[in-house]
Amino acid sequence: METSAARRWDVLLALVVAAIQLGAGTLANEHQTGTRGLDLLGYALLAAGPLLLPLRRRYPEPVFYAVLAITSAYLLAGYGYGPVFLALVVSFLTAGVRGPRWRTYGFVPVGYLLMVWPVPGWRGYDTNSWQQFGLLAWLVVLVAIAEGLRQRMAATTARRGRAEEARRNEQAQHEREAAERARVAAEREQRVSEERLAIARELHDVLAHSLSLINVQSSVALELIDRRPEQAATALAAIKDASKDALGEVHALLRSIRGGTGTVPAPITPTVVISDLDSLLQPARATGLEVRAIVTGVPKRLPSVVDVAAARIVQESLTNVVRHAPGASVLVTVRYSADRLHLAVDNTRPTRAPAAIAGTGGHGITGMTERAKALGGRLLAEPKADGGFRVEARLPVHLNHPEPAA
Repeated sequence: METSAARRWDVLLALVVAAIQLGAGTLANEHQTGTRGLDLLGYALLAAGPLLLPLRRRYPEPVFYAVLAITSAYLLAGYGYGPVFLALVVSFLTAGVRGPRWRTYGFVPVGYLLMVWPVPGWRGYDTNSWQQFGLLAWLVVLVAIAEGLRQRMAATTARRGRAEEARRNEQAQHEREAAERARVAAEREQRVSEERLAIARELHDVLAHSLSLINVQSSVALELIDRRPEQAATALAAIKDASKDALGEVHALLRSIRGGTGTVPAPITPTVVISDLDSLLQPARATGLEVRAIVTGVPKRLPSVVDVAAARIVQESLTNVVRHAPGASVLVTVRYSADRLHLAVDNTRPTRAPAAIAGTGGHGITGMTERAKALGGRLLAEPKADGGFRVEARLPVHLNHPEPAA
């Protein structure tokens, strides 16, 4: 693409060449014998070549052919030799550098032969071997200059291409690094969000379970404190144990959070596990809830996250029974298989209406579902035809073998 500086240079070059050809051409023509005197046609031919030079960058070959034709017409018209060749040299170099070689260099031997024979004969000039050798040397030098400029232009273009390629590679590298930083930041933020969700879920499960037990036992104690003080004392003892366990779990959770480094909390230390099923069921039994348990299959060591998730699902299911199905009995089934842990919590129809509890719209089932899904498992919670309720979960024993999509 031409720049304004290149266009100004081309116009200036054309003016200089025109001035040289017109001025020096006049002097050369006057000092030669047997030539046609410069007239209007001669001056027009001397000026026509330079006037085409500003177009040589855009149309290198057409300008060269036109200047060649003008120069040939000048010589064939009988005007004297001189600087008329200057515009031809400039246009030849431009076409030789920018166009195919064979379209330009091929005119050199043809022009040399014509200048040796028969043009001198037509003009009535005698040529000797020194003149012929000198003309040949000048033409060789002219071709060498064109080839040197061509190679220099190719090297410059290649250097610019390499620089542009290096710039693009550097920019692409910066973009890849920025994308990688963004990806790492997004993953870190996702881990932080997941940890925060896990903490919120743990706090919900701990507090909801313990407070539900405390609420039920406190209601029992208030009803029996005058009529059956010994049973009221049992309920108060259960409240004490439930609150103590809840405080212990909250403290353990806080220690786990404070033990984290950076912005990501430390992994939550399991406080309840499905492998210790009796301890898991004891708080619910202390409220008077009838809970039976069946374990089938061969118990095995589970990944910590699976163990605690299974325990929380059972714990939350029992909490829901205590809150919403008073008087019901519960069957907890735990079945171990080669690659799955199956859980089922079935409660019968409640025998009395649940007590009114403020803010009953909890997130227990949602939390259980999220726990199972996070591990690649499934959870189903639905009422039964007999008026009871069933929670069923399938959790993978190996985390790299999630439950197939439904």
